[in-house]
This record gives sequence, C-alpha cells and structure tokens, in this order.
Amino acid sequence: MDKTMKEMRNGTGDSVMDVEGKSGFGGGVEDVYGEDSATEDQPVTPWTVSVASGYTLLRDPRHNKGLAFNGKERDAHYLRGLLPPSVLSQELQERKLMHNLRQYKVPLQRYMAMMDLQERNERLFYKLLIDNVEELLPVVYTPTVGEACQKYGSIFRHPQGLYISLKEKGKILEVLKNWPEKSIQVIVVTDGERILGLGDLGCQGMGIPVGKLSLYTALGGVRPSACLPITIDVGTNNEQLLKDEFYIGLRHKRATGQEYAELLDEFMSAVKQNYGEKVLIQFEDFANHNAFELLSRYRSSHLVFNDDIQGTASVVLSGIIAALKLVGGSLADHTFLFLGAGEAGTGIAELIALEMSKQTKAPLEQTRKKIWLVDSKGLIVSFRRELLQHFKKPWAHDHEPVKGLLDAVKAIKPTVLIGSSGVGKTFTKEVVQAMASFNEKPLILALSNPTSQSECTAEEAYAWSEGRAIFASGSPFDAVEYGGKVFVPGQANNAYIFPGLGLGLIISGAIRVHDDMLLAASEALAAQVTRENFDKGLIYPPFSNIRKISAHIAANVAAKAYDLGLASRLPRPKDLVKYAESCMYSPIYRSYR
Repeated sequence: MDKTMKEMRNGTGDSVMDVEGKSGFGGGVEDVYGEDSATEDQPVTPWTVSVASGYTLLRDPRHNKGLAFNGKERDAHYLRGLLPPSVLSQELQERKLMHNLRQYKVPLQRYMAMMDLQERNERLFYKLLIDNVEELLPVVYTPTVGEACQKYGSIFRHPQGLYISLKEKGKILEVLKNWPEKSIQVIVVTDGERILGLGDLGCQGMGIPVGKLSLYTALGGVRPSACLPITIDVGTNNEQLLKDEFYIGLRHKRATGQEYAELLDEFMSAVKQNYGEKVLIQFEDFANHNAFELLSRYRSSHLVFNDDIQGTASVVLSGIIAALKLVGGSLADHTFLFLGAGEAGTGIAELIALEMSKQTKAPLEQTRKKIWLVDSKGLIVSFRRELLQHFKKPWAHDHEPVKGLLDAVKAIKPTVLIGSSGVGKTFTKEVVQAMASFNEKPLILALSNPTSQSECTAEEAYAWSEGRAIFASGSPFDAVEYGGKVFVPGQANNAYIFPGLGLGLIISGAIRVHDDMLLAASEALAAQVTRENFDKGLIYPPFSNIRKISAHIAANVAAKAYDLGLASRLPRPKDLVKYAESCMYSPIYRSYR
C-alpha cells in the first residue's frame, strides 16, 4: 500500500512524517468502542505519526534504526553528520549483534546486552529475538532472568515499567496515568515474593514482568507499546536484600493482611478505570497464599490470568496430551503423581482432571481420584484433610499415610510423575528406576525452575530408565546420547502458552478468562507436535515455529471466547488463524520519508 509521504516542521522542532508500514501483516483489529486496540500499529491511509527528529530521533528506541537510516532519511530528518556514513540493512545489524552476543561467555552479560539493545532500538531487539528464539529465550527469560533478578539492584540502569509501592497508596490511578502509553492491552504484575524457585526478591522481581512481556511481543505478536510491566512493592522478607546498599525497593518487612489486600484492591480498580474492561492482567510469581486468593477474588470481575497456576497447567496438560501418542491410552487410563502441591502442582492437577472430565463425561470429583499429590509431609490423604490448606483439600484421597516420594511411587504406581516442588534433585535414581520398573515408557516431567532446582536432569532420567523415559523439564537441557540414540528433551515452558493465549483474548475482545480457554490452548499446542518431533522423544514442538504455534493457540482461544459468549469484538472473523497472524506485530523497520 503506497502512501504519499509528507513532512513538515512543527512548532516544537519535531518532524511530523508519514511512515511507510509495509510489514507484510494487513488487516488488524478494529475496535467498535474507538479504542486503539490493534495489536500491530497497522498502516491506515493516510496515517501520520509525530516523531522526533535529529539527535532526539536517535535516542527514541521505538523509531531509531541506527545505521539503517538511508541517505534520504538522514537528510529529511536532520540526521546528516549524526551517524557514520555507512548504511547497514536490518539483517546485517542482526548478524553483527548475534556475533557480538556469542562472544560473551557469561549469560548475565548477554542479558544486559539484550536489555541495552531494547532501550536503544526496539524493532531490532524483537527481530533478533524472533529470528533466534531458541538461542535467546534462555537469555531473556529462564534461567538467566533469575540471576538478573537476584542482581537487579547492581545491574539497574534504566527503569522499565511501573513501580507501585505502599508509598503510592491512595494515588495508584495517578501513578498509572504517569505511564506514557494510554492504550494498554496486557499488564504483567508481580509482588516479587516467589520469583521462580529463588524466593522473595522484592522490588527486584521486575525482571520477570519485563521478560514475560518481551515474549508477549516476540512470540505472540502483541505490540510493545500495548504491554506494561508492573512491580508492586510491599517490602521484602529477604534479609540479604534489606542489608544490600544497592537494593532498589522499600527497606522493610512485607506488608500483609488488610494493608496488602487494600493496596491490591486499589490497584485492580485503578487498572480497570484507566485501561478498561478488556486489559489482561497477568499475575506472576506471587506466593501461594496470595496467588490463589487474588485469582479467586478477581476472576469474575476482571480479565485475569495467573501464569504459575493456569499457564503452567495448560502447557503441562498439552505435553501429556501429546505424550499419549507415544505411551498409548487415553488421559483417563493414566495415574498421575505430583511432587509439590503448591500453585503450580494443584493448578496442573485441576486442569488434567477438567480435561479428563470433559473427555469421559465423568464428574470432576471422580476424575480427581486419578491424581495424587505429595507435599513436604508426604502423600496427601484423607486423614490429613482438616489440617490442609484449602487448595490441597480436593486431592486428599483415601489411602494409608505415606511419608516420602519413593514410597509414594511404589504405593501409587503412577504412569506419570510430575515435579513442581521447586526443590532440586528430588527425582533420585531409586525413584526413576521404580517408575521404569512398572512402566514401559514412564512419563517424567521435572518442571521446577531454574535449572539448579530441576528435580532431575535429562541425562539422569534417560540413564536411570535405560533410555525408556519420556522426559520434559521446566528449564532447557541439551540433547542426550544414550545407548547409541540421541534424545532431545522437551521444555514445558509457559512461553508456549501465554503469548498465544493473550493474543487470542485480545483479538476476540474477551472480558473474562474461562477454564475452557486453557483447555483449548493445550489442545492447540499438542496438535502442533509432528511425527518428526515424536521420533526424537519430543512432546513439544520446536520454538523456531513459535509464532505459527501462537497463532493457532490464539485462534483456538478466540473461538472458545466466541462460543462462550465472552467475546466483545464482533462480528466473528471467518478464519481466526489468518486473522491472528494479520494482527501480529512485525519488527521489520519502517521506511521514513
């Protein structure tokens, strides 16, 4: 779509110009309510954007192209002399940066280099991440982001996102208005109390929302300007941080009870007031007691999603559905044993039970009986019911008390073993060998992050099961050679699910998240696993196809939103996969004239 390009000087010394938007993605989302909710800032004819010129343009990450500005652009926008004479294509810039990144031997240095790039040249950052997703995902997210959060105070250079602390109580709406973007579609928020498997990192947990939202854009195509990372700082119980001179948060113990609840309530109300009904609020890395409470309290009044409870559940269920093609039988034919009964474990268990109930038409109470959980006190059984936290009670089945995991494996004889305890090295040689003794192909999922907290390594799972285990983990592991065969361990990474889920909610204008949408996301992901993947022992598709996968997940989720009457964007598009693809943000440089 060619456009007549105009340029004029305005009163502020800025350059007002039309921008050529040949991104290859047409269409987009039109909002009947007049909100700017296109996921990509789609080209409309004519469309004008006010962009700073000259030196200021080079300091604007959204519009800066560095040495990719051509001669005409340099003349038109007062850049002549501000750049060396060489003109580099985006592809050449990308090659140079990947070469530089690979020189760093320390993962945290790569992380910092990527964050610097994001602050300097937004489109090049996302082009790099999309084109090299398998190599860079562990850099911008797990496991490196965990170390980045631990050292966030020391490496802090440039504020990203919004920090809302107890000092802002009563003024949260004003704080939200300080954020320069007015059309927000996705918020990822943490209070930093349970960052990955690393515990309470307080205000330094901001690395998680920043990392998650970069994946919303790279993997799900949600435009960067529509994403808002937020950290709610109510203090920290981490003594080491409280004594750290470089700590960036409030220096007191965590607020709890009414004070905490009131702050969160004000936050949720302010978000809805400022950004409307359809903004997705993703809770991230809250401690168990708050995670369940917040999801339960707001799921009927807001568009909310907890990635630790629901995202993890959806991605694990997808892996199990795919693995059935390798191990045989239906979901209801299998018995599940979990190590860990926190938000991840119980969330996964509930979604498996829901899918089983959907497939067999059996009541949920009955399908839950195929699933057993072990916590720090042993197997969760009915005689413990009175002392259990509310989210564990549905899993207290009739059985004699069993203390450790190995005894539980021997007593229950599960076909699927799932670790979500956050405690490393708990799937011992004896545990894996016991699983292999009564299963031809034991399914072993070691989900705890980061890598140091994984219940066992891929190498251990394959060796101890004599190459028969079907293995996936939360953190990435390299391929393993055993018995002359190469096994490629799958990664049950939430990044498979939440970007596509978020895109599906946005393109349908959903106003609530329903459990059936999570099931739809799981089924869409499982359907993307090919015979070639199965032959390598993989139960997840490669991340190199993640944008295509996200479009299919988004289409499935959007279809479910329309079916349930929860979609507000009408009429329903005829081809939801194509529509999802057409709405995705493209990081290709625009041409300026």
